Amino acid sequence: MSITRRAAIAAALATPSLALAQAFPNRPLRMICPFAAGGSADASARQVSEALAPVLGQPVVVENRPGGGATIGAQVVARAQPDGHTLLYGTPGPQIINPHLMRSVPYDPERDFAPVAGYKRAPNLLAVHPGLPVRNVQELIALAKARPGTLTFASSGIGSSSHLAGEMLKFLAQIDITHVPYRGTSQALTDLMGGTVSMALDTLSILLPPSRSGHLRALGVTTPQRSALAPDLPALAEALPGFDAAPFNYIATTGGTPAPIVARLNQAVVGILNDPAYRARMEALGEEATPSTPAELAATIRAESARWKQVIEAAGIRAE
Repeated sequence: MSITRRAAIAAALATPSLALAQAFPNRPLRMICPFAAGGSADASARQVSEALAPVLGQPVVVENRPGGGATIGAQVVARAQPDGHTLLYGTPGPQIINPHLMRSVPYDPERDFAPVAGYKRAPNLLAVHPGLPVRNVQELIALAKARPGTLTFASSGIGSSSHLAGEMLKFLAQIDITHVPYRGTSQALTDLMGGTVSMALDTLSILLPPSRSGHLRALGVTTPQRSALAPDLPALAEALPGFDAAPFNYIATTGGTPAPIVARLNQAVVGILNDPAYRARMEALGEEATPSTPAELAATIRAESARWKQVIEAAGIRAE
């Protein structure tokens, strides 16, 4: 077969896919946020939806579907028509954490979703009360081993990223520290600054300001390498190889959505994240943009799921 004929056949086969992508979207899209309005996930979902609308040429409306540890909102996306018009603002819960934390989830965490693009990482920070006699993570580990069970770490609730980060610290350092769950971050931060609890691992936006002001002492960030958002702080992985507890957020759609539509959505999200002004807005909130291809995002979700499964099973955590 001649090269010219091969090219003609390839072009003919590509035409339906090209037409499908060009016709999308043909109506407003909805972005399902599986958390209540007013939280950080809701704010990010609204920010990216607002930016996507002019790129896609259709409104992108945020719908808050909280409950069930984010499974209710995820189920809405899993059961939607696979046409790309229903998006999930993804956090680690629906596909990565909940399948190991809960006895069952009302969807297949891999088959029922089509990864679109990575969106952001929000590095966590390990901070201690300044009265604790430690200056770095090595000294913290030594103190915890000398006083097993007496040091405490606060979290915003069982199964939260701040809880699981603490469990990873326990797992990798082989230390015995006691988890103290709170209903959100406000009271946890108050008690940490007051010395009621010893330490916490939460986002930079929450723990860095009181650390800079001297109300807390920052020991390190939870990303595998130092973060550009706090370059003076070491990564915990420098003392604990393999430590990585920076929750990432992403965009997904319904499983079975045609690849050309997924590619169109990916192009839109990545284009936004590569805009310097948009990145600057994220960095001001303590967030790092993480654009990716759908295949790269799928691989990240699988790797994160396997890693957190190990931590959750070692800690014996179950959702209440």
